[in-house]
Amino acid sequence: MEEDNQLIKERKEKLQDIRKAGKNPYSYRFDKQITAGELQKKYGHLKKEESLPDVVKTAGRIMMLRRMGKVTFITLRDGTGKIQLYFKQDDLGNDNYKFLKKLDIGDIIGLEGSVFATKTGELTIAVRLFEILTKSLHPLPEKFHGLKEKELRYRQRYLDLIMNPEVREAFMKRAEIIQGIREFLLKRGFIEVETPILQPIYGGTSAKPFESKLHALDMTVFMRISNEMYLKRLLVGGYDKIFEFSQDFRNEGIDKTHNPEFLLMETMWAYADYRMNMDLTEEMFEFLAKRVTGGTKVRFQGKEIDFKRPWKRITMVDAIKEYVGIDIEKLSDDEIQGFIKEKGLSYEGSYNRGIAMEFIFGELVEEKLIQPTMVYDYPFETCGLAKPKKDNPRFAERFEPYINGWELGNSYSELNDPQILKEYWEREEKRRAKESDEEAQRLDTDFIRALEYGMPPASGLGIGVDRLVMLLTDSVSIRDVILFPFMKPEAETE
Repeated sequence: MEEDNQLIKERKEKLQDIRKAGKNPYSYRFDKQITAGELQKKYGHLKKEESLPDVVKTAGRIMMLRRMGKVTFITLRDGTGKIQLYFKQDDLGNDNYKFLKKLDIGDIIGLEGSVFATKTGELTIAVRLFEILTKSLHPLPEKFHGLKEKELRYRQRYLDLIMNPEVREAFMKRAEIIQGIREFLLKRGFIEVETPILQPIYGGTSAKPFESKLHALDMTVFMRISNEMYLKRLLVGGYDKIFEFSQDFRNEGIDKTHNPEFLLMETMWAYADYRMNMDLTEEMFEFLAKRVTGGTKVRFQGKEIDFKRPWKRITMVDAIKEYVGIDIEKLSDDEIQGFIKEKGLSYEGSYNRGIAMEFIFGELVEEKLIQPTMVYDYPFETCGLAKPKKDNPRFAERFEPYINGWELGNSYSELNDPQILKEYWEREEKRRAKESDEEAQRLDTDFIRALEYGMPPASGLGIGVDRLVMLLTDSVSIRDVILFPFMKPEAETE
């Protein structure tokens, strides 16, 4: 710490020297005409000691600096890559060359010069003119990676991006995935929309919301846990195929696959059912895998996962039968409760057959679903916003795609009967009051009114974008694919 303070002191002294020399250490602009990546692409063919008269102008951050008497080498990096710079006293003149002593690793500079390849074949710019654009007051760490520095990397993402170029690559792929989803849906006639983040009544799923107050109207508001109810209102209004990238907020646990703020992509498709969305999901995921990785087979933590269609499709009842070895439909309620106890599973709340079935699936089956799998026909009690199956109303027309033991999304044939939905929400309100369940769904009278005007049969699809990015970038934690994951304040951490 003392050494760092001394280095910062020295840099501040250089800052003052730069100002005394009449130069601005925090420039307004620079006419950057080419990036490091473009330089490598355009001139990477140069042979050893070959040079060109082409004059180039670029800028970036100093990542390495070697002073060797009358010559100095600098490695410069920008958002596209790195390039070597060559400074020669005879070319720059004594005063300009002396000014190099005021530069440090981490400073941002702009420069102009000609390109050549060194004796070892490294593409280099022979600098003729340069200027400091931003003085860095903190020295860059020698090493900034590995498990021990994980918390610091997430907290100081700006430093993580400077020191670890592969981190930037992961976020470039994230942008590519988001753009790929958008292009995939637009090509199929979907329209992108925007719905409220602040909501007077939260809904669309069962989750604990973040609560705030809108002082202008003296009312309680909630950060959305889902955008589903607003997308359905748009179906009532006449939209047929819509989607939204929805930043959602749930006041729940934080772990490797959960962050309080996360990105969900949700569609709403009029006149479709959940089986049509199964096809759409498989098609979309295969398309994204090919776009981002070049093929359908993806390596994740040593496992090979194949996104190629068709995926395995299995009902929840059959999945329990295949992976747990019991035919849960043939068991009595007492036998199901006995099985849960025998396995040492911690089932909370009052017993419900459908909820217990999903609980057993979650505890004993999910982690075994490594290859892409569609699990469908969930107990109706677990998805009150879905239509019951025609031939067996104890189950709902719902599916979830699973990969690597993770649930990647959710879809169902949307319940559009206002009376049935109202009765479901009234039961949820009673459960909320009786059991103090903060995740119970709320009665939304305006949405009921919207359904009473008539919503066409439809199916929605929600995809967890962050988890999908994890899979396609071989990232073990959701915090590796969110630029600024939620962190405790530094004072609390210390």
